[in-house]
Amino acid sequence: MRTLSALMAVLLSAGIARAQASGSQTPPPAQGATTSGTQSATPPASKQPQAKTKEEFETYKAGAALSDPNQVLAAADAFAQKFPNSELKELLYVQAMNMFQQQNNAEKEIEAGRKAIAVDPTDPIPLIHVASALVEVTHENDLDKDQHYAEATKDAQAAIDNINTGLHVPPNVTPEQVTAVKNNITATAYETLGVIQMNKQDFAGAETDFKKAIDVSKSEPAARMYLRLSVAQDNQKKYSEALDSANKALQYSQEGTVEKNLAKQQQARLEKLVQSGSPASTPPPGAVPPAAPSGSTPPPGTAPQPH
Repeated sequence: MRTLSALMAVLLSAGIARAQASGSQTPPPAQGATTSGTQSATPPASKQPQAKTKEEFETYKAGAALSDPNQVLAAADAFAQKFPNSELKELLYVQAMNMFQQQNNAEKEIEAGRKAIAVDPTDPIPLIHVASALVEVTHENDLDKDQHYAEATKDAQAAIDNINTGLHVPPNVTPEQVTAVKNNITATAYETLGVIQMNKQDFAGAETDFKKAIDVSKSEPAARMYLRLSVAQDNQKKYSEALDSANKALQYSQEGTVEKNLAKQQQARLEKLVQSGSPASTPPPGAVPPAAPSGSTPPPGTAPQPH
């Protein structure tokens, strides 16, 4: 999600600039942008949020200028009450959400993201933020675990389904940036779905989702995804395939990282299993977890959350 967050900032800052430009004069009704994406069959969503009055714009601008995410969120709530039909209110919620994510405050990120989704349930940016953050904060013994996983699954799938129609793409964003954002959102969504499947012990489903995530992000391969794929295959006793995935995780991981260390461990034990042809020495499924971004090791049978 760190790369994803940086790319989201491109659209966010461009959207704010667009809103400010349109708010400096009497704005016309919102119109579709003419920017075309790199895939001719999938033109990007184009509706540009604009202020209808100078007061609306000035109030929005004051909220967007705040540096404390709690204040931005409070300003977004006040703005939404004062201008319930404004096209700009989602921007403030998304800004607060992004700021909370940068502070690693997943609970508040979810709160702001849910409010953005309530404004626009088809925008992939808050959808994927909330989905991945929910998986991050959910633990095996949580009473609301199933509810969180259901919401995260719904949001992640919605991010995938609306990727070509739900993004608010300002005309000053390049097609290459749009493609990068789309790929990152889609890959993160599939990875989030895979982690949910892994935590539910559906390792075949997790394998399918991790492969989709890897395929979408193949131009920028992530060691974390290959390591998670290896664990999913390992738990199905697909040792040769799991070893191949572990080798790729090792190839793409940086020296000294958690991913590198866990990839080495996974590679070593899978090599022994493949060479001996004796699965009897296999540790319990899930005993070798994928790399956790936080540096912690999750309990057996679980997977760390992408965020």
